[in-house]
Amino acid sequence: MNYNYRYRLYPTDDQREALARTLDTCRQVYNHFLNRLNEADDVPSEYSQKNTLPDLKREWPELKQVHSKVLQVVVERLYSNLRTLSAQKENGYKVGALRWKGAGWYKSFTYSQSGFKLIETDTRRDRLQLSKIGEIPIVYHREVPENATIKQVCIKRDATGNWYATLGIETDEQPEKPAPETIDPEDTVGIDVGILKYAHDTDGTAVESLDLSDERERLRREQRTLSRKEKGSNNYEEQRVVVARCHDRIKRKRRDFLHKLARYYVSNYDVVAVENLDVRGMMQQDRNSRNMAHSAWRTFIETLRYKAESAGTHLVEVNPCGTTKECSNCGVETDKPLWVREHSCPSCGYEDDRDANAAKNILQRAFSELGMGQAESTPPETATATDTRVVSASRVIERGSPTLNARSA
Repeated sequence: MNYNYRYRLYPTDDQREALARTLDTCRQVYNHFLNRLNEADDVPSEYSQKNTLPDLKREWPELKQVHSKVLQVVVERLYSNLRTLSAQKENGYKVGALRWKGAGWYKSFTYSQSGFKLIETDTRRDRLQLSKIGEIPIVYHREVPENATIKQVCIKRDATGNWYATLGIETDEQPEKPAPETIDPEDTVGIDVGILKYAHDTDGTAVESLDLSDERERLRREQRTLSRKEKGSNNYEEQRVVVARCHDRIKRKRRDFLHKLARYYVSNYDVVAVENLDVRGMMQQDRNSRNMAHSAWRTFIETLRYKAESAGTHLVEVNPCGTTKECSNCGVETDKPLWVREHSCPSCGYEDDRDANAAKNILQRAFSELGMGQAESTPPETATATDTRVVSASRVIERGSPTLNARSA
């Protein structure tokens, strides 16, 4: 299995200068090879371009100050971007061409296989040794498992000017997932994500969306202040950092919320079922695209996926078509405008919360994909659920919260 662990770096002034110089050199190398691709009649192979690096070093002395593996990864990154662009074009998206990276638009470089070493000390901060740069203090708050191997180290500078190291870790340990025929239906859950309620599951838990209104209001104020500064001045740069910190705070809060919510589900269930949402396509068509972007549904699903792998949990992504319209009791579809929050089936009389009904349909489709049969249906006479637990987002992110630490009996 592969993991990424992220750590904060505290470089000295000289090391900051060396890191920034390496970053800018990588940016120029990226632009150099992009120019080669643009001028070539046929796209040269990635391997052939890597082989030109030794000759390029003789013409470009500054490249000798950058580790060879770092330069090779720059070429790999360019070709990876090219493949991504081609794949998007094949999938029907409108794409342009790869653009040159201007100053400030190239934010990371990577050591692959070699050129780095983690040095543990008895002090508060350990050391990360990077070839051509030196030993940088690192807050080693999370230990790498003993049986794991560090395959690469990605060094990144964020918009606030802080430096981080992301360790790419590989381990042979792979938790075994239970066979579908041995899974107890009680240990399965279907999740419907939304905007008013972030998640509504088949166990009757509704998690409220994360309230970031205060953070967004502060961001708007700081952005207005930035707009009044003269671009390029010292005051502008200071205010730009303030705005970047506001963005960073919002990002950290959202990430913390999603990670803890995902950890709850993969730790308590053997099967987690969600919709395979094309969020990008939805945002291009829906007037509610801003709220969709803030909800970060795709990020939540991706977080669920990698946490499910590490926990030995089945994550099943089902076709989202009709999960809201379809009655989870009899299967009859009924059109419902967005403002109708209750499901009432005209065929069998089954009533339920709109999102709870969708979650049950999602779970039933997951059962079909896993070959587990059908989930137990609720009798037609059952009225709207009254035992739904509405969990505040603050309870999700609160450390040691009893609400999401374990399932209720």
